Amino acid sequence: MQQQLTDEEISCLEERLFELTQEHRDLDDVISRLLSSPDVEELQLKRFKKRKLKLKDMITKLKNTLIPDILA
Repeated sequence: MQQQLTDEEISCLEERLFELTQEHRDLDDVISRLLSSPDVEELQLKRFKKRKLKLKDMITKLKNTLIPDILA
């Protein structure tokens, strides 16, 4: 069984979730601009994409912590 989170813990997790989501969105914009640029630096693009995937995983974990699966 998973331990209940305090209001303070929930607030901290929600704040972190917001920050990660914003960074993910910003990276998406940066990647889009880089892809539309004629002289895109592939290594930099790969690093941004890798960071974006890592952020997505972190966001998913936080969401799962905040909204745990309900056993049926």
